[in-house]
Amino acid sequence: MGMKKVAVFGNAGAGKSTLARRLAEITGLPLYPIDMIQFPDGYRADAKDGGKVPYEEFLKMHADLLRQDQWIIDGFGGVASAWERFAVADTLVYIDLPLPTHYWWVTKRLVKGLFRPPEGWPENGPVWESSLSSYRVVWLCHRGLTPKYRQLVADASSSKRVHHLRSPAEMKAFLETVEQAHQPI
Repeated sequence: MGMKKVAVFGNAGAGKSTLARRLAEITGLPLYPIDMIQFPDGYRADAKDGGKVPYEEFLKMHADLLRQDQWIIDGFGGVASAWERFAVADTLVYIDLPLPTHYWWVTKRLVKGLFRPPEGWPENGPVWESSLSSYRVVWLCHRGLTPKYRQLVADASSSKRVHHLRSPAEMKAFLETVEQAHQPI
């Protein structure tokens, strides 16, 4: 499939991290979740901003990452860094599920997170607070970013590999297609 630099993005609760992890397993590309870049030492309730690195430091780490030959980057990190990432990526994977699905998957993550931390989250991440925040973000993203994301993938489709996934079935089919392309002959 020729993927070397892959940006996985979408609204909160879209299954981005799960898809990105599986994509990394299949392709062997290194995975860089934005949350882990922003919280390299895990979430710390006793630290300012939970131990989140200062934004300027995050931007430097992000820029260094974009210069690498191969990556899968999962997450947002802010408008400026996201659009910079989208420009450098050769492959865009946009997960654009129906709004109720986002809310449902945030709820599932919250319930599961009460028993064990969600995979790919910073250590000691505040599941309850993050989930409440995600409920707010879903609507804000849907109203503000979703139209911009849709325009981005429409515009980029002539110059990049674009995968606009609109359902869990399309997400599964995408991963199966990638897996078939990476099978030894």
